Amino acid sequence: MQTTLTVNGTRHQLDLDPRVTLLDALREHIGLTGAKKGCDHGQCGACTVIADGRRINACLTLAVMHADAEIVTVEGLAEGKTLSAMQQAFLDHDGMQCGYCTPGQLCSATAMLEEARAGRASHVTEDLEGTTRLTRDEITERMSGNLCRCACYSGIVAAIEKVAAE
Repeated sequence: MQTTLTVNGTRHQLDLDPRVTLLDALREHIGLTGAKKGCDHGQCGACTVIADGRRINACLTLAVMHADAEIVTVEGLAEGKTLSAMQQAFLDHDGMQCGYCTPGQLCSATAMLEEARAGRASHVTEDLEGTTRLTRDEITERMSGNLCRCACYSGIVAAIEKVAAE
């Protein structure tokens, strides 16, 4: 099936089996290997990418479903050789160890900040009428779909807190 995916601002014409996941299209057909195949069941978040501003598990969605979407992977967060604020904060706060989950964590954290700024509530949001304050509880709840086997959560939360405060 002919499909056009727009990834990190670049259009890619692909001939795909309609059963190919977005994760496999990114990795195997486009050559963007930042998003990782962790559990392949949507439980670990290693494959998280941003589609039309919302974070999704690329292992759980079909590529052909995103032909009209703007997809951003970890490779698209930086501007040339300049890291995004979130990428730099992860470095500054030791928000990674082995790095396997880091691309998914970065995409999730980036989109999560936009979700909070847009007023989308989480399970622990106290004030549904006002501005969402990104407390430690709020951040950990919103990032709960991204697992880190190295347990770098304190650095990840510190990085997100830093960027949220800017």
